[in-house]
Order: sequence, then C-alpha cells, then structure tokens
Amino acid sequence: MGCVYSLLALGLTIIFGIADIVNFAHGEYLMIGMYTGYLVGTYLADPLIGVPCALILGGFLGFLSYVFLVRRLLRGPPIAQLFGTFGLMLFLRYGALALFGPANRALRVGILVGKHIFKAGIFIDLAKLAAAVIAVFLFALIYLFIQKTKTGTALRATADNKEAAHYMGISTDKMNALAWTIGGGTAGVAGALLSQFFYVSPVVGMVFGVITFTTVALGGFGSIPGAFIAGIIVGIIQMLAAQYTYPELKLAFIYVLYFLIVSLRPQGLLGKKVA
Repeated sequence: MGCVYSLLALGLTIIFGIADIVNFAHGEYLMIGMYTGYLVGTYLADPLIGVPCALILGGFLGFLSYVFLVRRLLRGPPIAQLFGTFGLMLFLRYGALALFGPANRALRVGILVGKHIFKAGIFIDLAKLAAAVIAVFLFALIYLFIQKTKTGTALRATADNKEAAHYMGISTDKMNALAWTIGGGTAGVAGALLSQFFYVSPVVGMVFGVITFTTVALGGFGSIPGAFIAGIIVGIIQMLAAQYTYPELKLAFIYVLYFLIVSLRPQGLLGKKVA
C-alpha cells in the first residue's frame, strides 16, 4: 500500500511543483483508473491489462483538464484556482455517480485477484505484491525521466523558476501540460492497481485524496524523493494501525499525522522551507 501511495503522491507533487496549483481532483483521477481496471477485468481481460489502459486514459484526462480548465485558472487569483479544481473534482465524482450508480463494486476474477502465498509464517497477497512492484517500477521510470532527460531538465527548470525558464526558451505552458498528463497517468495506474483488492465506487477518490494530500505534505510539496519516502511511511502507519488498534481508526491516524505535519514541519521531510 505504501508503494501505491507513493505513486499516487508522485503525480500530485509533480503537478504542484511544476504548475504551482493544488489539484483537488487527484483522487477522482484515481477513481477513474479504478473503474478502468474494474471494467477491463470484468468484461474484457485480466485487470492487469487495465493498467496501461488506465495510464493512457488518466494521462489524457489530465491533459484535457489542463488545456480546457487549469490553463485559464492559472491566469486568475489563487482562490479561483482552488475552487476550479474543486469543481473539477465534483464534476468527475458525480459524473461517475450518474454513469455507474452508487453501488460499490469489486473484482471477482483475475490472474492474481484473491490469490496469495503463505511461506515461513508470512502471508502475501499476490495482487498487492504485483501492485507494489509495478508502482515502484513506474515511480523509478518517471524519476529517471525527470532527472536524466532533456525534457525532464526543462520540467525541473520550470519548477525552480518559471520566468527564467521562459526566457531560456522553455515553453512553460507545455511543461504544465506535461505535468498534468503525468499526474493523471500515475493516478490512473494507481487506481487500476488498487481495483484488484479494493472496492470501486464514485466516492472512493475522497478516501484516497485525503491520504494523498497527507503523503505529499509529509514528504514535502514538490519533492519527488519525499513523495516516495512519505508513501511508505503512511502505508506502514495505516496498516499497523489497522492491525494493532481498531480497523475503523486507521484513517484517524492518517489525519492526526497530517495535523502534526502542518503544525510542526509545514515544509515536510524533504520540502523547501518557506521563509
């Protein structure tokens, strides 16, 4: 779960770092990815085939969100940006509610769905293991892309100083669009992976949206290594809380963690300190 949280936080922290805007609809991108995995797994093929489908669909949705909405929001005041992405969240959530109905759904078939191994006293859910491996692989791939390629250098330059990047010939508008495409794609993949062992519903993005914001806040807004470390920490805290306390309280520990972060270290573990 920590690895999936890291991948989910990666998209949100890239969007914030490059476009300097908080995407309240990030959980809904994940929800659409979950429905993609569910529908592919139920009606077409194995849910793992839904992972690349969710990557493409999520990336396209992120791109459309930027082109038709966020680009215009960035020209307005910060309050308009907040309400704009909040409105996008509501549009996607209730659009899914109108299309799929309010019922929770769960995958019943798949190569790894419901399969597990038990060795040396350790119980391993194969669907969760595959989700962790794929999440880490995609996270590492995107990290290397940002660190080692020319386009990745342009992304980092835009995050550091948009005005200077513009004067150096970098199209900040294209970098913003790319950031939203990556953010939507990674959230879609995280959703498709989760659909193998978590219920799917139009409001599930609300649950994971809070966890994602907590993860990004812990790691530091705009910090990619911070997103990975924080995702692992949040996953461990949530699972230990469910194991050794009341399962109903596992999200409460996440909320307490978020409160402590913003109170004691607002910049997060690896985020830049604001003067």
